[in-house]
Amino acid sequence: MSVITRDPIHRDASSDDEAAAHPHGSFFGRRKGHKLRTRQADLIEHLLPRLALDIGGADRSGLAELFDPPVDVVRLEIGFGGGEHLIAEARAFPQSGFIGCEPYVNGMAKILTQIEAHNIGNIRLFAGDAAELLAWAPPHSLARIDLIHPDPWPKRRHWKRRFVQDTTIAAMARTLKPNGEFRFVSDIDDYCAWTLAHLLRSPDFVWTAERASDWLIPWSDYTMTRYGRKAEREGRHAAYLRFRKVG
Repeated sequence: MSVITRDPIHRDASSDDEAAAHPHGSFFGRRKGHKLRTRQADLIEHLLPRLALDIGGADRSGLAELFDPPVDVVRLEIGFGGGEHLIAEARAFPQSGFIGCEPYVNGMAKILTQIEAHNIGNIRLFAGDAAELLAWAPPHSLARIDLIHPDPWPKRRHWKRRFVQDTTIAAMARTLKPNGEFRFVSDIDDYCAWTLAHLLRSPDFVWTAERASDWLIPWSDYTMTRYGRKAEREGRHAAYLRFRKVG
């Protein structure tokens, strides 16, 4: 796989973010960056509670019922950053429901601004650990899971902090519908190779690529993120990996 190596930079986090380890162990990262604007803080206080998914109290019998009106299928985006991709998908597929998982306060503030501006009703938000969300979600309840430009955790001692692990792959397999998809995008060659190796040894997934262009070129309806555009300007090329759930 020919993906250009670069010095790792967290996808959208600002340099003054504060590092924090998730108390449950499977999420590590920065929770808060620059100070929120007044309007952003207001949205966090008033709009987020109406859209937030509470896995401690919500009925887990069916994710489609979390949306009003109920949706045909539900998709999950893990670590949506600035929200560009998630917003575009939600607007393009109004009959689908989208759950966005993002532990960064500034990311939540950005997407809430867009949700309000475009009056989007088919997004729900989870401000926590995606592994916990997957453990809570009912079996075969998701049509697709997207992981776009995740933190690569490049140091060997931090590899256990990468989202793609055997345990999370098994959790995704449990929650995805038959023939559902896991899509992964990264411009870090090591993390792409890591992800490919982990998914190829899983009996629950098959890599859908048949030719080099299938992973060198974004899929036709892909919305490039702010980080992705920056990476391209700086000569870093991403891989676009798609895996189909077997059975």
